[in-house]
Amino acid sequence: MANYKMHILVCGGTGCKTSESDMIAHNLRSSLQQHGLADDVQVVMSGCFGFCEKGPIVKVLPDNTFYVSVKPSDAATIIEEHIIKGRPVQHLLYNDPATGEKISESRKMDFYQQQYRIALRNCGFIDPENIDEAIARDAYQALGKVLTQMKPQEVIDIIKRSGLRGRGGAGFPTGLKWEIASKVPGEEKYVVCNADEGDPGAFMDRSILEGDPHSVLEAMAICGYCIGASQGLIYIRAEYPLAIERLKIAIRQAREYGLLGNNIMGTGFNFDITLRYGAGAFVCGEETALIHSMEGHRGEPTFKPPFPAEKGYKGKPTNVNNVETFANVPAIILNGAEWFAAIGTEKSKGTKVFALAGKINNVGLIEVPMGTKLRTVINDIGGGIKNNKKFKAVQIGGPSGGFLTEKHLDTPIDYDSLTEAGSMMGSGGMIVMDESDCMVAMAKFYLDFTVEESCGKCAPCRIGNKRLDELLEKITEGKATEEDLSLLRNLGQVIKDTSLCMLGGSSPNPVLSTLEHFYDEYLAHVRDHRCPAGQCKALVHYIIDPEQCVGCTACARACPVNAISGERKKPHVIDQLICIKCGTCVEKCKFNAVLVQ
Repeated sequence: MANYKMHILVCGGTGCKTSESDMIAHNLRSSLQQHGLADDVQVVMSGCFGFCEKGPIVKVLPDNTFYVSVKPSDAATIIEEHIIKGRPVQHLLYNDPATGEKISESRKMDFYQQQYRIALRNCGFIDPENIDEAIARDAYQALGKVLTQMKPQEVIDIIKRSGLRGRGGAGFPTGLKWEIASKVPGEEKYVVCNADEGDPGAFMDRSILEGDPHSVLEAMAICGYCIGASQGLIYIRAEYPLAIERLKIAIRQAREYGLLGNNIMGTGFNFDITLRYGAGAFVCGEETALIHSMEGHRGEPTFKPPFPAEKGYKGKPTNVNNVETFANVPAIILNGAEWFAAIGTEKSKGTKVFALAGKINNVGLIEVPMGTKLRTVINDIGGGIKNNKKFKAVQIGGPSGGFLTEKHLDTPIDYDSLTEAGSMMGSGGMIVMDESDCMVAMAKFYLDFTVEESCGKCAPCRIGNKRLDELLEKITEGKATEEDLSLLRNLGQVIKDTSLCMLGGSSPNPVLSTLEHFYDEYLAHVRDHRCPAGQCKALVHYIIDPEQCVGCTACARACPVNAISGERKKPHVIDQLICIKCGTCVEKCKFNAVLVQ
């Protein structure tokens, strides 16, 4: 094995790969070869570093230099300047927006300083396609400890004492879930990993599987030992090709090393894992719908009880946890229940991974201790709102979550506090909105999604949400009345109370929360036939201010339907009958002469 003097880590997550990080790695290797350094410096494709806003990211070790927004053309410069001459490439270093200072180490960046990585502990540090690197970071040590030193109930007790709760949204105590499955009699049991991540803007589970697949495989084996299962299944959406490929490699390597399969580590314990593919149905994130899909049936939820722990896959006792939940397990076994329980809050222990997206400066994947305030995430880690605009709302919990406002910014991020505030933890999507967003339109966006994703099994979700969506359509078109707002609220509550599963039961949350916090916007749409944010096309009019227009013709030349007329150097006008309200004129005008009313 080569003894490298330096390592160059290149982000190999899906986001950075779409920005040519593969080509960056190729060019780095080519440049090293040209300079005769290929035996001294290793280039490694790692998992996601998290700072997606500044990707692709390249990190040089051992000096820990962190380069951002790297292009393939920068590879030769990194080798010639940094590797050969020992001088960091200044224009690739992170520029602190507050101080203007160039920062070379990630631990000094605001984005990372208040994070605490447990589930993401290996992402960005190892080659996810090399089991030796995972083992060097303690992979499978927890499994070895469990199989050689502990009884199943002892392991379950550690998970229970740790306070780990399901990270897929429901927050059910993981140790209790394992214990229930362990006590149900049966010679054939199953461990299922839910990797069917379907929330808009979410990429937490995908990034863990792309960056550290062995942590999930190890945890599934530990769970299998605890509940008496010898077979594990990972249900993953087929739209995650990179995660699937790296899982296949990890499973094959673990089998070759005797860490999956028969007689693991010579202990007599048998456990193997196979993959099952989902077709992107959001409802299959619900565990009973997921199980039906794995069995080859239509993905529809069923009444509980019986719960999967009693009657799950193939009618056998089955334990279902999501990717992030499993990723925490090996660290808990190695560090102890008390270590994990000391992080977070009284009822929400440990950390939570979020996909931070929307109108935020630092879009990315973050992991913070439970109890961290929303203000800290948005302003400190997230770097505040883009283009110096005003914060308006944040939507947590995917399509099922409610919108929280400025008055909620000091809310601790934990299961109970978010529920009390009118939202929910969900699986970890966090989308930030600014003053330019219309909250009525945002509520409709999420409801459109759930209407599309409903399995149609129960009438409240199948029919009720469609009627709810039609009411929102009337409102955004300026055709609704105040009576429709009362109907909107009442119907939403009925759907919450009567739907079969949580997809329907939580689908009205975006509507109900915007009604509560942004009722004035609904009234403006209904009473004044006006969209305050200028987003609802049916209620928007573009006009040109003759005092500001200089007659440059930029707007007229850009208009796709020739709705703008006027002589050069004289004020122009917009024909409202022709205008399609695309907003191109606003973008092209350099004199702020186009007004939105």
